[in-house]
Amino acid sequence: MIMNSAREVAIAAAYEAGRLTRERFGDLDHYEEKDDHGDIVTEVDHLAEAVILNKIRRVFPGHKIRSEEFGENDVQSEWMWLVDPLDGTNNFAIGLPLFGISITLIYETKPVLAVIYEPMTDRLYVSSENEGTSCNTKPVRMGEAKAFKKARVGWIQGHAVQNEPQAVKLRHYIDVSTKRMMRLWAPTLQWTMLARGDLDAIIVYNSEGEDLYSGLLMAKEAGGIIVDFDGIPFAGMNGQPYLIACHPEHQNYFINLVKEGLL
Repeated sequence: MIMNSAREVAIAAAYEAGRLTRERFGDLDHYEEKDDHGDIVTEVDHLAEAVILNKIRRVFPGHKIRSEEFGENDVQSEWMWLVDPLDGTNNFAIGLPLFGISITLIYETKPVLAVIYEPMTDRLYVSSENEGTSCNTKPVRMGEAKAFKKARVGWIQGHAVQNEPQAVKLRHYIDVSTKRMMRLWAPTLQWTMLARGDLDAIIVYNSEGEDLYSGLLMAKEAGGIIVDFDGIPFAGMNGQPYLIACHPEHQNYFINLVKEGLL
């Protein structure tokens, strides 16, 4: 079956790319600026990407691929791989050990397989549609909704958002209204934290990219809910996503938090 083979390929690719990034961590000579928003790329991004793409192409030559540095291939298919070979490049470049590898398989615009590997902690997260989320083969669930006086919230915004007035307004409101608003420069790590219950919610402000859909599937399969800012359930793909991910019992709380922050 495609899914069984895809799972094996994604896990093997994530492990190999992860070993490479771990070995090169702290041994970076230089990096290049990708744009005016502070996004950068290193030699390690390209090396890790080559490892992943080669493994996918070898087994699935007829699948479409969209990768952070490579871009898209010319293949037309209902299957598409999304690859972020080094999520958290800025952290990697300054010697901060917070980064991961993200690989997602999309079928007809719907994420069906997600693999996130954290090389520095050797934690491999795997999610498959309707089969749950695991970390190093052990099931990961949000469990019962935890009571909180003030929530711990992850904030993820797109590179182009920068200091857009509405984003700044909402970001500030969340910051002062919660116990902690977290921005890690490595969104996939925040998604794994949400999946295992170490974050209460993630707010996504117009941040569509190769790392988004692995996190969405991971949170959903761990028992979370994904809705837009109006509370409408989110599925599929969106080029400009404004989303809330949280435990289902906390949905109304975070929808109201976002609405208040945008008033």
